[in-house]
Amino acid sequence: MSPYVRYELLRTFRNGRFFIFSLAFPLVLYFVIAGPNRNDRDFLDTGLSAPLYYMVGLAAFGAMMGTIGSGARIAGERAAGWNRQLRITPLTSRSYIGTKVLTAYATAIASVLVLYAAGTVLGVRLAADRWLAMTGLILLGLVPFAALGILIGHLAGVDAIGPAMGGAASVLALLGGTWFPITSGVLYDIARWLPSYWLVQASHVSVGGSGWGARGWLVMAAWSIALTLLAARVYRRDTKRV
Repeated sequence: MSPYVRYELLRTFRNGRFFIFSLAFPLVLYFVIAGPNRNDRDFLDTGLSAPLYYMVGLAAFGAMMGTIGSGARIAGERAAGWNRQLRITPLTSRSYIGTKVLTAYATAIASVLVLYAAGTVLGVRLAADRWLAMTGLILLGLVPFAALGILIGHLAGVDAIGPAMGGAASVLALLGGTWFPITSGVLYDIARWLPSYWLVQASHVSVGGSGWGARGWLVMAAWSIALTLLAARVYRRDTKRV
């Protein structure tokens, strides 16, 4: 598995599109949106400064793109027949999927760290335990998105994978509160049942909040289990094809 992990990581980090969509795009958006509001210390009555709110929101967006992006690599391998070649090697199905998840998390962590660095440039200052607690929640919150990437990668073809990934990430980011706080109304009722909403809510740990309540943990667990089971089922169905 180790050589395959190294191969996947090298292939991912040498990909120019990875840097554009997972790193450069959220970073540029951050400075464009949060920069003019860097002195707003209570952004839209959230109790969070604008630089902190958008730092976590766009880190979540970049991390979602990074984890869901594993689907593009899977779709490409399916189209080229590479995954069939891998099945006749000693590489097990568990190692194949595990490598995709590890690679997805590596890209997500890179995106989060880049946004954290940008946040400090705009004045975000947190105690070490707050950084760690917030990051821990974000990484836990990416589990359903990693499963979603695998699911989409085994359902969509190469021609459809781009719109499928981009559309899914954009809708989830919008309803999750990446661009603006969602605090009431129909959108709020919908958002609280989506994993992207709780991913953004991890930011509240930074100001002493609990981050996720019982509903948040329930939503994350339900989505993680459901998407993992669906991804496993689609993967088994795909590998049975001749």
